[in-house]
Amino acid sequence: MEKGRYRLGVDIGGTFTDVILMDEATGKRTIGKILTSSLDPSMAAVDGVREQLAETGVDPEEVLNIIHGTTLVTNLIIERKGARAGLITTAGFRDVLEIRRESRYDMYNLFLEMPEPLVPRRLRMEVTERMDEKGAVLTPLNEEEVVQAVEKLLGEGVEAVAVCFLHSFMNGSNEQRAAEIIERLAPDLSVSISSEVVPEIREFERTSTTVANAYAQPTMTHYLSGFGNRLKELGFGGDLLVMLSNGGITTCETAQRFPVRALESGPAAGAIAAAYYGKLRGEKRLLSFDMGGTTAKACFIEDGKPLTTTNFEVGRAFRFKKGSGLPINLPVVEMIEIGAGGGSIARADKLGLLKVGPDSAGANPGPACYGMGGELPTVTDADLVLGYLDPAYFLGGKMDLDVECARRSIEAHIAVPLGMELEEAALGIHQVVNENMANATRVHAMSQGRDPASHTLIAFGGAGPVHAYDVARRLGVGTIVYPPGAGVTSALGLLAAPFAYDLVRSHVTPLDDIDLSGVNALFEEMELEGAEFLRSAGISDEEMHFQRSANMRYVGQRHEIEVPIPGGKLEKRSVGDMKRGFDEQYVKLYARVNPDAGIEALNWRVVVSGPEYEVETEASSMRSVSQPAAENAFKGKRKAYFQRLGGYTDCPVYDRYRMSAGHQASGPAIIEERESTLVLGPGCAAVMDDHLNLVVQLEKS
Repeated sequence: MEKGRYRLGVDIGGTFTDVILMDEATGKRTIGKILTSSLDPSMAAVDGVREQLAETGVDPEEVLNIIHGTTLVTNLIIERKGARAGLITTAGFRDVLEIRRESRYDMYNLFLEMPEPLVPRRLRMEVTERMDEKGAVLTPLNEEEVVQAVEKLLGEGVEAVAVCFLHSFMNGSNEQRAAEIIERLAPDLSVSISSEVVPEIREFERTSTTVANAYAQPTMTHYLSGFGNRLKELGFGGDLLVMLSNGGITTCETAQRFPVRALESGPAAGAIAAAYYGKLRGEKRLLSFDMGGTTAKACFIEDGKPLTTTNFEVGRAFRFKKGSGLPINLPVVEMIEIGAGGGSIARADKLGLLKVGPDSAGANPGPACYGMGGELPTVTDADLVLGYLDPAYFLGGKMDLDVECARRSIEAHIAVPLGMELEEAALGIHQVVNENMANATRVHAMSQGRDPASHTLIAFGGAGPVHAYDVARRLGVGTIVYPPGAGVTSALGLLAAPFAYDLVRSHVTPLDDIDLSGVNALFEEMELEGAEFLRSAGISDEEMHFQRSANMRYVGQRHEIEVPIPGGKLEKRSVGDMKRGFDEQYVKLYARVNPDAGIEALNWRVVVSGPEYEVETEASSMRSVSQPAAENAFKGKRKAYFQRLGGYTDCPVYDRYRMSAGHQASGPAIIEERESTLVLGPGCAAVMDDHLNLVVQLEKS
């Protein structure tokens, strides 16, 4: 038996769990999809792994590692199902979570809603201590007050504690001492200190991020431990790894210690996969469109890299209103939730308007057509009624869909209340969700100074290929790329991602008076720490890549932009490079610069990463082991609804597994694979490229 020949990617979504198994020796891969377990997502994940191994005849001991993507942390915060957490902070700063930045995300809304802090006021304890802005101790830590604070919190039944002291990003010694006291008094209590979680300037954001970490830590620890134990019972003896929000992977131990780093774990994997396919095709500008069962997300990819940000929010009071959520100041792939998923519920509101989402039927009870007790109409029900989905070939025939249940649900909840025909109501659901996604993408693009029409759309997820054609038309996009195995593309991204570790240090300095020796010392410290982490994960020094950047702004500005910093020892000439880098990034965002204004840097960052993995793209690698190849891809015809053609029309249906490089098709057409269905509208032309991507050219309007 060859040890470590296989790698597994497991992506847990709100509705489905995707599994992909890759043979490292041959590059071949097989894929699977299973309904997510709402009670314990890891149960479905283990079932999916077991099923995939059984189908391929692979022994669990042959699997080198399993890379896992999950939205567990995000869901804990949004649904407020995390641990009972407390906060210990500097005297006078217990209310920073509610004071925030005193800014309003909706200036004229008299009934403005802000998300409730994860830690209520009675569980926020103050202790005497004080650092100045340079990290010098002004007032020593009152250790007796820490003891009293811990005793009060234990009396309140807390499971986790966040420690966030003023200016600790410059000197974390008081926080570290407080953590030692807490661990001595309550060794089972989870402790998060801000100088380890996010040693970065800005009190509110640092406190919010540290509190979120503490809030999620007990659940994440329990979850990953349980997942690992179930895999061991299955016979798996390799490493369980976790995808981070920045698109890298890390160990279970790090994910348990810093769960907030995995907030966008699953969605980030989709962006990594989209970037991978973009590199294969030589695409410089991509817009990834990932629509699953619960949500849809978009991400811009430039020069083979997904855009990242350190200004992220979770649990927004209003989905598209920046500033209405809880800030998390850690690197994440910059995605925006642009709409609903296949399981999102449609309804007629009090004004007689058709609305879709954001609530979802999830995996249980699921859409009405699942026949599992769901009665409310969803996007999937509408797509089924419109003929886009084959009720006998959902998940490759593993799951039958009930068309009549879907029709009854749409009729009762949409068509009758709104006085519409059934098909008109189903089309309305399909079009509303498409326009919502297109409009949200336009807004996101404008905020970044980008034009969606100048990008190639790459569509994936279980529902993405069904809706991508209409979304692309609304955005003016000319080309769509559908990768092979589009329904499980995010899981593939898990296998393509490298090990990575992000570090940050705050050191405010004007570039004209910069202390280069101090900055060099910061970079050296961070690179040594990052390198040590990667070595512990088995990455050699020769395989490591170091990427530097800094958050800079004009003196007096409130917000910063991220600027690449050259490697090696910084010298006087490096200051000029930094200024030019700042100007280049500033022009991209704002189309102008201010040469008379001084520039200052606030935060210095390092990303230490390992090598990227190569993923096979041969025809045999995407095909199900139970699906033989054949020359003729035509499966037959079925009625599908296209408004431009006046209603239902006989639409050709193709088997994607039987299509090879160079195969062509024209719309309208439906192309099926086990985990997703591609709907090509009238007037488009499709061809399969050498990497088995289906590339669609839309007609010019």
